[in-house]
Amino acid sequence: MGRRRASSGMDALVEVPWAVGIFVGILLFSGIRYAIPWWFTRQDGGLAHRLASSFLHWLSPLAWLLLAMCWTAALLSYLGARRRRILLDTRTTLESLAATGWRQFEQLVGEAFRRQGYVVEEAGLGGADGGIDLVLRKDSQRVLVQCKQWRRRQVGVSVVREMAGLLAHHRADGVKIVCVGTFTRGLTQGIRRASNIADHRGR
Repeated sequence: MGRRRASSGMDALVEVPWAVGIFVGILLFSGIRYAIPWWFTRQDGGLAHRLASSFLHWLSPLAWLLLAMCWTAALLSYLGARRRRILLDTRTTLESLAATGWRQFEQLVGEAFRRQGYVVEEAGLGGADGGIDLVLRKDSQRVLVQCKQWRRRQVGVSVVREMAGLLAHHRADGVKIVCVGTFTRGLTQGIRRASNIADHRGR
C-alpha cells in the first residue's frame, strides 16, 4: 500500500497492547532509578565511586523520562485500539469499507483478525509500495496478509504470484489476500480447480 517510515522504539510500544507499555515503563524506571544505584553502592574500589559521582545524579531524571515515554506510548496504544474497535464496528458493508482510506482499511483488517485471536503486526514487509501489510501469529503459525482496497481494479494472478514469492522468502506458514473488490475470472477458476484437485486427492 503506502510508504512506511522506519519504526522506532516508541512506535514499537504504541503497536503492542497498552499493558506492555505500562510494564516496560515500570521495569525501566525501577532498574534505572533503584537497581543501578544499588549496584554501585555494592562495589568496592575507586573507579566505581568515581563513576557513581559522575553520572548517578542523571539517573533519576532519565528514569522519569523513560517512564513518561513508555506510559505515553501505552496511552496512545489504548486510544488506537479503541479507535480501531469503533471503526470496525461502524463499517458494516463493503461500500463503507471501500470508502475508507488505505491505511484505515489495513487497520480494520488487522482489528478483524485480532478478534479472531491473532496477534497482529503491521509490518510492511516485502517493499515500500506493496508486499506484506500485516503479519498474523497464532498457535505458532505465521501468516502474511496483503490488503487490497481496490474499488475499480480486480485482484489478478500477479498478486497471487507475488504472495507466493513472499511466502517462500519469509518462510511463513500461509498467506491471505484481503480485498473489497473482486478477483479476476481466470484467478477464480484457477482457485476452484486447485480446490477440486485437493478434494479429489483427499478422498
